[in-house]
Amino acid sequence: MEYFDFIQLIAKILFVVAVCLSVVPVMVWFERRGSAWMQGRVGPNRVGPFGLLQPLADVFKFFCKEDFTPGNANKFYYYLAPMVALIAPLCALAVIPFGSKAIIMGQEVNLQIGNFDSGVIFILAFAGLEVYPLILAGWASKNKYSVLGALRGSSQIVSYEIAMGLALLSMMVVYGSFNPHDMVSWQQKHYWGALINPIGALVFWISIFAETNRLPFDLPEGESEIVAGYHLEYGAMKFALFFMAEYVAMIMASALIATLFFGGYGILPGMSFAINMIVEQFGWGEVGLQNTTAVFEFLSFFTKVAVFMFIFVWVRWTLPRFRFDQLMDLGWKILFPLSLINLVAVTLGVYFLNQ
Repeated sequence: MEYFDFIQLIAKILFVVAVCLSVVPVMVWFERRGSAWMQGRVGPNRVGPFGLLQPLADVFKFFCKEDFTPGNANKFYYYLAPMVALIAPLCALAVIPFGSKAIIMGQEVNLQIGNFDSGVIFILAFAGLEVYPLILAGWASKNKYSVLGALRGSSQIVSYEIAMGLALLSMMVVYGSFNPHDMVSWQQKHYWGALINPIGALVFWISIFAETNRLPFDLPEGESEIVAGYHLEYGAMKFALFFMAEYVAMIMASALIATLFFGGYGILPGMSFAINMIVEQFGWGEVGLQNTTAVFEFLSFFTKVAVFMFIFVWVRWTLPRFRFDQLMDLGWKILFPLSLINLVAVTLGVYFLNQ
């Protein structure tokens, strides 16, 4: 039993990491081709059919580039920053369920790396670590543009974390639990969280863009103002780690939005019919039904995450970058009071409805 638990834990970790690292090159290709399509350009089309092998060429380029380190940099923190940037969102993904359960060798396997009652707190703890790579990279590089990018990034993330936390707290009031599985179960029995609390969903969605430093909130990297921001002095594979970390953070954010507000791994309309048809066709029993349901739950969850990943790309190539004062005004003067008022309204609504 202990060996089975250990093996299934390792298998789930490898599966989640493999999916994330496989999605990154696909998203890089899609973002470049998508931006070209939106702007009437061609995009990468030389390496492989439709430029599909371009991400592999980019990886090869990163491996072959000179691994330069500034002479006056603080070496320990300089090397530590990109590793923390990638590890933090990967750890946050550990408590996001991508299915209910599967039955393997007569044993139930929860389709989640770690099933904690305080799962959302765990996610917020590691999501909050995203500010440290920015500070470490900017300060350790000993470059004034890097420091400016780090200052921008830290103030931006701290500011929008408050609105994001209040929006998240309003959903905790509705669900009555910090466990992501319980949240998905509640939505399966009632309605999606976005329908119950649309203002909270909107505030959370906007805040996630700021948390992941994506346009129109990419002020820490503002190329036209501070060259490349906090990772200006990074190149080769160290820059590649920052590059991968941004997309893994997008995956984590999309998975979190899907879980909190859009039913998580709850199957999409029409999938129940497909599940029953497949089980009847092959004559599978209860075990086959559960495992088939688990497959469709993962497909449903993956589809929702893919939609939000597309929205990340869509918004990037649609909206211009904010000025920094506009970014801070939006966070403190609009989103913060709006999320606070929404939290009070949702709390009162839940209180009176439960009387």
